[in-house]
Amino acid sequence: MASLIIMPKQGLLMTEGTLTNWLVKEGGLCKEGEPLFEMETDKLTITMDSTATGTLLKILHPEGDVVPITEPIAIVGEPGEDISAYLPKADGAAPAAEAPAAAPEAAPAPVPATAPDAADGQRIFASPRARMRAEENGINIASVPASGPDGLRIERDVQAVLDGRAAITPLAANVAKAEGIALEGLHGTGANGKITTADLPGSAPQAQPAAAPAPAAEVPGQMTRGVRTERMSGMRKAISRNMLNSKSTNAQTSHRISVDMTAAIALRQQYKAMGIKISYNDIIVRACAKALQDYPIVNASVDGDSILYHDYVNIGTAVSVPNGLIVPVIRDADIIGLQGIAQRSAELIDKAREGRLTDEDYHGGTFTVSSLGMFDLDDFVAIINPPESGILAVGKIAKVPVVETGADGEDTVVIRSMCNLCLSYDHRIIDGAEGAKFLQKVKGYLQNPILLI
Repeated sequence: MASLIIMPKQGLLMTEGTLTNWLVKEGGLCKEGEPLFEMETDKLTITMDSTATGTLLKILHPEGDVVPITEPIAIVGEPGEDISAYLPKADGAAPAAEAPAAAPEAAPAPVPATAPDAADGQRIFASPRARMRAEENGINIASVPASGPDGLRIERDVQAVLDGRAAITPLAANVAKAEGIALEGLHGTGANGKITTADLPGSAPQAQPAAAPAPAAEVPGQMTRGVRTERMSGMRKAISRNMLNSKSTNAQTSHRISVDMTAAIALRQQYKAMGIKISYNDIIVRACAKALQDYPIVNASVDGDSILYHDYVNIGTAVSVPNGLIVPVIRDADIIGLQGIAQRSAELIDKAREGRLTDEDYHGGTFTVSSLGMFDLDDFVAIINPPESGILAVGKIAKVPVVETGADGEDTVVIRSMCNLCLSYDHRIIDGAEGAKFLQKVKGYLQNPILLI
Protein backbone atom coordinates (compact mmCIF):
# COMPACT_ATOMS: atom_id res chain seq x y z
CA MET A 1 0.00 0.00 0.00
CA ALA A 2 1.26 3.45 -0.92
CA SER A 3 2.45 5.80 1.80
CA LEU A 4 2.37 9.57 1.96
CA ILE A 5 5.42 11.65 2.80
CA ILE A 6 4.34 14.80 4.62
CA MET A 7 5.97 18.11 5.41
CA PRO A 8 7.39 17.45 8.89
CA LYS A 9 7.25 19.88 11.79
CA GLN A 10 10.68 20.95 13.04
CA GLY A 11 10.27 23.16 16.08
CA LEU A 12 7.26 24.35 18.06
CA LEU A 13 6.78 27.52 16.01
CA MET A 14 7.12 26.03 12.54
CA THR A 15 4.00 26.29 10.37
CA GLU A 16 5.48 25.73 6.92
CA GLY A 17 8.71 24.84 5.16
CA THR A 18 10.32 25.38 1.76
CA LEU A 19 11.33 22.36 -0.31
CA THR A 20 14.81 23.18 -1.61
CA ASN A 21 16.05 19.89 -3.06
CA TRP A 22 14.67 16.43 -3.80
CA LEU A 23 17.52 13.97 -3.26
CA VAL A 24 15.53 11.17 -4.92
CA LYS A 25 13.75 11.79 -8.21
CA GLU A 26 10.41 10.32 -9.31
CA GLY A 27 10.83 6.64 -10.07
CA GLY A 28 13.85 6.36 -7.81
CA LEU A 29 14.15 4.09 -4.80
CA CYS A 30 13.95 5.47 -1.28
CA LYS A 31 14.45 3.73 2.02
CA GLU A 32 13.06 4.54 5.42
CA GLY A 33 15.64 6.41 7.47
CA GLU A 34 17.70 7.52 4.47
CA PRO A 35 17.88 11.11 3.09
CA LEU A 36 14.98 11.98 0.81
CA PHE A 37 14.77 15.78 0.54
CA GLU A 38 16.15 19.05 1.86
CA MET A 39 13.96 21.77 3.33
CA GLU A 40 14.38 25.26 4.70
CA THR A 41 12.60 26.67 7.73
CA ASP A 42 12.81 30.05 9.38
CA LYS A 43 15.79 28.84 11.35
CA LEU A 44 17.74 26.32 9.33
CA THR A 45 18.23 24.20 6.23
CA ILE A 46 17.98 20.52 7.04
CA THR A 47 18.07 17.16 5.28
CA MET A 48 15.04 14.98 6.02
CA ASP A 49 14.93 11.20 5.87
CA SER A 50 12.22 9.15 4.21
CA THR A 51 9.49 7.75 6.44
CA ALA A 52 8.74 4.89 4.04
CA THR A 53 10.53 2.33 1.86
CA GLY A 54 9.68 1.86 -1.81
CA THR A 55 9.61 3.71 -5.12
CA LEU A 56 9.04 7.46 -5.20
CA LEU A 57 5.92 7.28 -7.35
CA LYS A 58 4.93 10.96 -7.31
CA ILE A 59 6.34 14.26 -6.09
CA LEU A 60 3.37 16.42 -5.12
CA HIS A 61 5.39 19.58 -4.49
CA PRO A 62 8.41 20.54 -6.62
CA GLU A 63 11.53 22.28 -5.39
CA GLY A 64 10.81 25.85 -4.35
CA ASP A 65 7.30 25.19 -3.04
CA VAL A 66 6.37 26.55 0.40
CA VAL A 67 4.35 23.81 2.07
CA PRO A 68 2.35 23.92 5.34
CA ILE A 69 3.30 21.31 7.94
CA THR A 70 1.57 17.90 7.65
CA GLU A 71 0.63 18.52 4.01
CA PRO A 72 1.52 15.57 1.73
CA ILE A 73 4.52 16.25 -0.47
CA ALA A 74 5.19 12.87 -2.10
CA ILE A 75 3.84 9.33 -2.55
CA VAL A 76 5.94 6.19 -1.99
CA GLY A 77 4.78 2.72 -3.00
CA GLU A 78 5.27 -0.18 -5.38
CA PRO A 79 5.83 0.34 -9.15
CA GLY A 80 2.53 0.33 -11.05
CA GLU A 81 0.45 0.82 -7.89
CA ASP A 82 -2.76 2.84 -8.27
CA ILE A 83 -2.24 6.14 -6.44
CA SER A 84 -5.21 8.04 -7.84
CA ALA A 85 -6.81 8.24 -4.41
CA TYR A 86 -3.77 10.12 -3.14
CA LEU A 87 -3.54 12.64 -5.97
CA PRO A 88 -4.95 16.17 -5.69
CA LYS A 89 -8.55 16.58 -6.73
CA ALA A 90 -9.53 18.51 -9.79
CA ASP A 91 -10.45 21.55 -7.69
CA GLY A 92 -6.87 21.74 -6.40
CA ALA A 93 -7.58 20.38 -2.94
CA ALA A 94 -4.98 18.26 -1.20
CA PRO A 95 -5.12 14.46 -1.57
CA ALA A 96 -7.68 12.77 0.58
CA ALA A 97 -5.13 10.53 2.23
CA GLU A 98 -6.19 7.50 4.13
CA ALA A 99 -2.68 6.82 5.32
CA PRO A 100 -2.09 7.67 8.98
CA ALA A 101 1.06 9.55 8.04
CA ALA A 102 -1.02 12.31 6.55
CA ALA A 103 -2.31 13.28 10.01
CA PRO A 104 -5.36 15.14 8.60
CA GLU A 105 -6.43 16.31 12.05
CA ALA A 106 -3.22 18.28 12.42
CA ALA A 107 -3.47 20.03 9.04
CA PRO A 108 -5.29 23.13 10.30
CA ALA A 109 -2.31 23.98 12.56
CA PRO A 110 -1.94 27.46 11.03
CA VAL A 111 -5.56 28.30 11.85
CA PRO A 112 -4.75 30.40 14.98
CA ALA A 113 -3.14 32.94 12.67
CA THR A 114 -6.37 33.42 10.74
CA ALA A 115 -9.14 35.91 11.27
CA PRO A 116 -12.73 36.37 10.09
CA ASP A 117 -12.03 38.33 6.94
CA ALA A 118 -15.12 37.45 4.97
CA ALA A 119 -18.08 39.79 4.96
CA ASP A 120 -20.42 37.10 6.24
CA GLY A 121 -18.18 36.44 9.21
CA GLN A 122 -16.98 33.10 7.86
CA ARG A 123 -13.44 32.31 8.91
CA ILE A 124 -10.80 32.45 6.20
CA PHE A 125 -8.09 29.83 6.58
CA ALA A 126 -4.68 30.99 5.42
CA SER A 127 -1.07 30.32 6.36
CA PRO A 128 0.84 33.20 8.00
CA ARG A 129 3.08 33.52 4.95
CA ALA A 130 0.12 33.68 2.60
CA ARG A 131 -1.47 36.43 4.70
CA MET A 132 1.74 38.42 4.79
CA ARG A 133 2.17 38.11 1.03
CA ALA A 134 -1.42 39.17 0.41
CA GLU A 135 -1.17 42.18 2.72
CA GLU A 136 2.09 43.33 1.11
CA ASN A 137 0.43 43.35 -2.30
CA GLY A 138 -2.99 44.75 -1.41
CA ILE A 139 -4.86 41.49 -2.01
CA ASN A 140 -7.98 40.53 -0.05
CA ILE A 141 -7.08 37.07 1.23
CA ALA A 142 -10.75 36.05 1.10
CA SER A 143 -10.70 36.44 -2.70
CA VAL A 144 -7.77 34.05 -3.15
CA PRO A 145 -8.69 30.52 -4.33
CA ALA A 146 -7.40 27.89 -1.89
CA SER A 147 -5.34 24.85 -2.87
CA GLY A 148 -4.17 23.77 0.56
CA PRO A 149 -5.69 21.10 2.80
CA ASP A 150 -9.20 21.79 4.11
CA GLY A 151 -9.49 25.03 2.19
CA LEU A 152 -6.22 26.49 3.51
CA ARG A 153 -4.82 29.35 1.43
CA ILE A 154 -1.06 29.05 1.08
CA GLU A 155 1.61 31.28 -0.44
CA ARG A 156 1.44 29.75 -3.90
CA ASP A 157 -2.26 30.65 -4.07
CA VAL A 158 -1.42 34.31 -3.47
CA GLN A 159 1.40 34.06 -6.00
CA ALA A 160 -1.05 32.71 -8.58
CA VAL A 161 -3.17 35.82 -8.12
CA LEU A 162 -0.10 38.02 -8.42
CA ASP A 163 0.96 36.24 -11.60
CA GLY A 164 -2.36 37.15 -13.12
CA ARG A 165 -1.99 40.90 -12.65
CA ALA A 166 0.63 43.57 -13.08
CA ALA A 167 3.28 44.00 -10.40
CA ILE A 168 2.88 46.89 -7.97
CA THR A 169 5.27 49.14 -6.11
CA PRO A 170 5.23 48.85 -2.28
CA LEU A 171 3.99 52.44 -1.93
CA ALA A 172 1.13 51.88 -4.35
CA ALA A 173 0.20 48.66 -2.56
CA ASN A 174 0.05 50.47 0.79
CA VAL A 175 -2.04 53.31 -0.64
CA ALA A 176 -4.42 50.87 -2.30
CA LYS A 177 -4.80 48.93 0.92
CA ALA A 178 -5.42 52.06 3.00
CA GLU A 179 -8.01 53.45 0.57
CA GLY A 180 -9.65 50.13 -0.27
CA ILE A 181 -8.79 50.33 -3.98
CA ALA A 182 -9.25 47.14 -6.00
CA LEU A 183 -6.16 46.41 -8.10
CA GLU A 184 -7.76 43.97 -10.52
CA GLY A 185 -7.89 45.34 -14.04
CA LEU A 186 -5.40 48.15 -13.42
CA HIS A 187 -2.55 48.67 -15.87
CA GLY A 188 0.82 49.89 -14.67
CA THR A 189 2.84 52.67 -16.26
CA GLY A 190 5.93 52.20 -14.11
CA ALA A 191 9.10 50.29 -14.87
CA ASN A 192 8.39 46.85 -16.35
CA GLY A 193 4.66 47.61 -16.24
CA LYS A 194 4.47 48.05 -12.47
CA ILE A 195 1.43 49.74 -10.96
CA THR A 196 2.46 53.01 -9.30
CA THR A 197 0.50 55.49 -7.20
CA ALA A 198 -0.12 57.46 -10.40
CA ASP A 199 -2.07 54.49 -11.80
CA LEU A 200 -4.48 54.28 -8.85
CA PRO A 201 -7.99 55.69 -9.31
CA GLY A 202 -8.23 59.26 -8.04
CA SER A 203 -4.48 59.98 -8.27
CA ALA A 204 -3.49 63.53 -9.13
CA PRO A 205 -2.62 63.91 -12.82
CA GLN A 206 0.59 65.76 -12.02
CA ALA A 207 1.91 62.63 -10.38
CA GLN A 208 2.13 60.95 -13.80
CA PRO A 209 5.60 62.04 -14.91
CA ALA A 210 7.41 59.90 -12.38
CA ALA A 211 9.77 58.40 -14.94
CA ALA A 212 12.29 61.26 -14.75
CA PRO A 213 15.36 59.02 -14.39
CA ALA A 214 14.97 57.90 -18.04
CA PRO A 215 17.34 60.54 -19.47
CA ALA A 216 20.18 58.92 -17.55
CA ALA A 217 20.21 56.23 -20.20
CA GLU A 218 21.10 58.86 -22.82
CA VAL A 219 24.46 59.74 -21.26
CA PRO A 220 27.16 58.93 -23.83
CA GLY A 221 28.96 55.73 -22.99
CA GLN A 222 26.42 54.80 -20.28
CA MET A 223 25.98 51.04 -19.98
CA THR A 224 22.44 49.69 -19.77
CA ARG A 225 22.12 47.61 -16.65
CA GLY A 226 19.06 46.27 -14.90
CA VAL A 227 17.94 45.14 -11.47
CA ARG A 228 18.23 41.57 -10.26
CA THR A 229 15.43 40.37 -8.00
CA GLU A 230 15.96 37.54 -5.56
CA ARG A 231 13.35 36.22 -3.13
CA MET A 232 14.32 36.26 0.51
CA SER A 233 15.06 32.87 1.98
CA GLY A 234 13.09 31.69 4.99
CA MET A 235 16.12 32.39 7.15
CA ARG A 236 16.51 35.90 5.75
CA LYS A 237 12.83 36.64 6.39
CA ALA A 238 13.15 35.34 9.95
CA ILE A 239 16.17 37.57 10.58
CA SER A 240 14.25 40.53 9.18
CA ARG A 241 11.25 39.89 11.40
CA ASN A 242 13.35 39.28 14.51
CA MET A 243 15.47 42.39 14.06
CA LEU A 244 12.44 44.62 13.43
CA ASN A 245 10.70 43.09 16.42
CA SER A 246 13.76 43.67 18.56
CA LYS A 247 14.09 47.33 17.60
CA SER A 248 10.37 47.99 18.04
CA THR A 249 9.91 46.25 21.42
CA ASN A 250 13.23 46.68 23.23
CA ALA A 251 14.45 49.92 24.76
CA GLN A 252 17.90 49.18 23.37
CA THR A 253 20.92 51.20 24.41
CA SER A 254 24.62 50.35 24.64
CA HIS A 255 27.89 50.79 26.54
CA ARG A 256 31.45 50.40 25.25
CA ILE A 257 34.66 49.40 26.99
CA SER A 258 38.23 48.56 25.94
CA VAL A 259 39.91 45.44 27.29
CA ASP A 260 43.59 44.53 27.51
CA MET A 261 43.69 40.98 26.10
CA THR A 262 47.38 40.38 26.82
CA ALA A 263 46.73 37.93 29.67
CA ALA A 264 43.95 36.18 27.72
CA ILE A 265 46.33 35.71 24.78
CA ALA A 266 48.92 34.19 27.13
CA LEU A 267 46.30 31.81 28.55
CA ARG A 268 45.31 30.66 25.08
CA GLN A 269 48.95 30.01 24.22
CA GLN A 270 49.35 27.89 27.36
CA TYR A 271 46.37 25.73 26.35
CA LYS A 272 47.74 25.49 22.82
CA ALA A 273 51.08 24.24 24.16
CA MET A 274 49.16 21.44 25.89
CA GLY A 275 47.38 20.51 22.67
CA ILE A 276 44.04 21.99 23.76
CA LYS A 277 42.23 24.24 21.29
CA ILE A 278 40.72 27.30 22.92
CA SER A 279 39.54 30.26 20.84
CA TYR A 280 39.36 33.88 21.94
CA ASN A 281 35.60 33.65 21.52
CA ASP A 282 35.53 30.70 23.95
CA ILE A 283 37.37 32.80 26.54
CA ILE A 284 34.97 35.72 26.05
CA VAL A 285 31.92 33.43 26.31
CA ARG A 286 33.33 32.02 29.56
CA ALA A 287 33.91 35.55 30.91
CA CYS A 288 30.33 36.51 30.04
CA ALA A 289 28.98 33.36 31.70
CA LYS A 290 30.78 34.23 34.93
CA ALA A 291 29.65 37.88 34.77
CA LEU A 292 26.03 36.83 34.13
CA GLN A 293 26.13 34.91 37.38
CA ASP A 294 27.28 38.08 39.11
CA TYR A 295 24.59 40.20 37.41
CA PRO A 296 21.55 37.95 36.81
CA ILE A 297 19.43 40.87 35.56
CA VAL A 298 21.48 40.84 32.33
CA ASN A 299 20.60 37.15 31.99
CA ALA A 300 16.89 37.85 32.48
CA SER A 301 14.15 38.55 29.92
CA VAL A 302 10.89 40.46 29.71
CA ASP A 303 7.52 38.70 29.48
CA GLY A 304 4.78 41.32 29.32
CA ASP A 305 5.00 43.17 32.62
CA SER A 306 7.04 40.41 34.28
CA ILE A 307 10.79 39.80 34.52
CA LEU A 308 11.93 36.21 34.00
CA TYR A 309 15.12 35.36 35.91
CA HIS A 310 16.85 32.29 34.48
CA ASP A 311 18.68 29.90 36.79
CA TYR A 312 20.73 28.71 33.82
CA VAL A 313 23.14 30.54 31.52
CA ASN A 314 22.77 29.61 27.84
CA ILE A 315 24.91 31.77 25.57
CA GLY A 316 24.25 32.05 21.85
CA THR A 317 27.19 32.60 19.53
CA ALA A 318 26.33 34.43 16.33
CA VAL A 319 27.75 32.66 13.28
CA SER A 320 27.71 34.01 9.73
CA VAL A 321 26.58 31.53 7.05
CA PRO A 322 26.04 32.01 3.30
CA ASN A 323 22.28 32.55 3.67
CA GLY A 324 22.31 34.76 6.74
CA LEU A 325 23.09 34.58 10.42
CA ILE A 326 22.54 31.71 12.82
CA VAL A 327 22.85 31.74 16.60
CA PRO A 328 23.44 28.25 18.00
CA VAL A 329 23.37 28.06 21.79
CA ILE A 330 26.04 26.83 24.21
CA ARG A 331 23.96 25.49 27.08
CA ASP A 332 24.99 25.65 30.73
CA ALA A 333 27.95 27.88 29.89
CA ASP A 334 28.18 28.79 33.56
CA ILE A 335 28.94 25.24 34.74
CA ILE A 336 30.71 23.39 31.90
CA GLY A 337 33.91 25.44 32.23
CA LEU A 338 36.23 26.90 29.61
CA GLN A 339 37.18 23.58 28.03
CA GLY A 340 33.54 22.50 27.98
CA ILE A 341 32.61 25.72 26.17
CA ALA A 342 35.39 25.16 23.64
CA GLN A 343 34.27 21.57 23.01
CA ARG A 344 30.61 22.51 22.62
CA SER A 345 31.46 25.45 20.37
CA ALA A 346 33.54 23.22 18.10
CA GLU A 347 30.68 20.71 17.89
CA LEU A 348 28.21 23.43 16.88
CA ILE A 349 30.58 24.81 14.24
CA ASP A 350 31.02 21.32 12.75
CA LYS A 351 27.26 20.77 12.71
CA ALA A 352 26.72 24.16 11.05
CA ARG A 353 29.26 23.38 8.31
CA GLU A 354 27.64 20.00 7.65
CA GLY A 355 24.08 21.32 7.81
CA ARG A 356 23.24 19.14 10.82
CA LEU A 357 22.06 21.84 13.23
CA THR A 358 18.67 21.05 14.74
CA ASP A 359 15.94 23.28 16.07
CA GLU A 360 17.07 22.46 19.61
CA ASP A 361 20.49 23.97 18.87
CA TYR A 362 18.90 27.41 18.40
CA HIS A 363 16.45 27.70 21.28
CA GLY A 364 16.83 28.56 24.95
CA GLY A 365 19.49 31.27 24.75
CA THR A 366 19.64 33.85 27.56
CA PHE A 367 22.49 36.02 26.19
CA THR A 368 24.41 36.33 22.92
CA VAL A 369 28.03 37.00 21.95
CA SER A 370 28.61 38.30 18.43
CA SER A 371 32.21 38.54 17.24
CA LEU A 372 33.18 40.26 13.97
CA GLY A 373 36.81 40.89 14.75
CA MET A 374 37.85 38.46 12.02
CA PHE A 375 36.47 41.01 9.53
CA ASP A 376 38.85 43.69 10.84
CA LEU A 377 36.11 45.65 12.63
CA ASP A 378 37.30 47.78 15.54
CA ASP A 379 33.85 47.72 17.13
CA PHE A 380 30.15 47.65 16.28
CA VAL A 381 26.71 47.75 17.87
CA ALA A 382 24.72 44.51 17.76
CA ILE A 383 20.93 44.21 17.90
CA ILE A 384 19.48 42.24 20.80
CA ASN A 385 18.22 38.76 19.92
CA PRO A 386 14.68 38.50 21.45
CA PRO A 387 13.60 37.38 23.98
CA GLU A 388 17.08 37.96 25.42
CA SER A 389 17.92 41.26 27.06
CA GLY A 390 21.58 41.62 26.17
CA ILE A 391 24.16 40.97 23.46
CA LEU A 392 27.92 41.58 23.48
CA ALA A 393 29.58 42.78 20.26
CA VAL A 394 33.28 41.90 20.05
CA GLY A 395 35.70 43.74 17.78
CA LYS A 396 39.18 42.74 16.64
CA ILE A 397 42.20 42.32 18.90
CA ALA A 398 44.84 44.84 17.82
CA LYS A 399 48.13 46.09 19.19
CA VAL A 400 47.84 49.77 20.06
CA PRO A 401 49.83 52.27 22.15
CA VAL A 402 48.39 52.63 25.63
CA VAL A 403 49.30 55.12 28.38
CA GLU A 404 49.98 53.40 31.70
CA THR A 405 50.54 55.17 35.01
CA GLY A 406 53.10 53.50 37.26
CA ALA A 407 53.11 53.30 41.03
CA ASP A 408 55.33 56.38 41.08
CA GLY A 409 52.74 58.36 39.15
CA GLU A 410 54.82 58.43 35.98
CA ASP A 411 53.09 57.86 32.64
CA THR A 412 54.61 55.55 30.07
CA VAL A 413 53.45 54.51 26.60
CA VAL A 414 53.34 50.74 26.08
CA ILE A 415 52.01 48.45 23.33
CA ARG A 416 49.04 46.34 24.38
CA SER A 417 46.72 43.91 22.57
CA MET A 418 43.38 45.69 23.01
CA CYS A 419 39.84 44.65 22.15
CA ASN A 420 36.69 46.79 22.11
CA LEU A 421 33.48 45.39 23.58
CA CYS A 422 30.01 46.88 23.14
CA LEU A 423 27.10 45.73 25.29
CA SER A 424 23.62 46.32 23.87
CA TYR A 425 20.97 45.86 26.53
CA ASP A 426 17.26 46.27 27.14
CA HIS A 427 16.88 49.41 29.23
CA ARG A 428 13.40 48.32 30.32
CA ILE A 429 14.94 46.05 32.94
CA ILE A 430 18.68 46.79 32.88
CA ASP A 431 19.74 50.18 34.23
CA GLY A 432 22.78 51.97 32.87
CA ALA A 433 24.76 51.36 36.04
CA GLU A 434 24.00 47.63 35.95
CA GLY A 435 25.05 47.44 32.31
CA ALA A 436 28.29 49.29 33.07
CA LYS A 437 29.07 47.05 36.06
CA PHE A 438 28.47 43.96 33.95
CA LEU A 439 30.92 45.21 31.31
CA GLN A 440 33.48 46.01 33.99
CA LYS A 441 33.09 42.49 35.37
CA VAL A 442 33.64 40.95 31.91
CA LYS A 443 36.72 43.14 31.50
CA GLY A 444 38.03 42.06 34.90
CA TYR A 445 37.70 38.37 34.02
CA LEU A 446 39.40 38.83 30.63
CA GLN A 447 42.30 40.74 32.14
CA ASN A 448 42.61 38.13 34.91
CA PRO A 449 41.71 34.95 32.99
CA ILE A 450 43.05 32.68 35.73
CA LEU A 451 39.60 33.27 37.29
CA LEU A 452 38.00 31.56 34.27
CA ILE A 453 39.71 28.21 34.72
